[in-house]
Amino acid sequence: MKKILAFAGSNSSNSINHQFVNYVASQFREEFKVKVMKLVNYPIPMYSEDEEQKGFSGMLLGLKHEISEVDALIISVNEHNGSFSAFFKNVLDWLSRVDRNFLKGKKILLMSTSPGKRGGIMALDYGKMVLPRFGGEILQSFSFPLFYENFSAENNNVENEVLAMGLKEVIETFSHQIQID
Repeated sequence: MKKILAFAGSNSSNSINHQFVNYVASQFREEFKVKVMKLVNYPIPMYSEDEEQKGFSGMLLGLKHEISEVDALIISVNEHNGSFSAFFKNVLDWLSRVDRNFLKGKKILLMSTSPGKRGGIMALDYGKMVLPRFGGEILQSFSFPLFYENFSAENNNVENEVLAMGLKEVIETFSHQIQID
């Protein structure tokens, strides 16, 4: 059974990227073991050389261990000023200091969503450039625009039929790709 870890790159208590990750994780068939986590539950300080000299926290090492135990990742990144949030960038900075290739061998479904028409596409594109530097392989990606118009939190459902079909295809393709490995 393939193991998948899913999380959003947001520290917002009402993160739409976390809502989106929860929904996508629920769409995987039972032959996958999918765990959804909140990165905010792994508090780490803002990265600096001074902080690094104090050593790596148990929370950081625990997060790296969580990632090392799975075959694949589902990551939904939020966009701040055309890039990742400072929160998610900080997480990546710390993980890369523990192990430069902390994503080695990990298959990734990279997603983004936002309230706007572009769906966090710039953060998604940035992720496509950055995450492979740490050894990850992005197999599929998906940008989900106009979150509040296209997703019903009440029904936990994608309301836009075209987006629903596209997302279903991405999930099925990703599922197949990680199964054949």
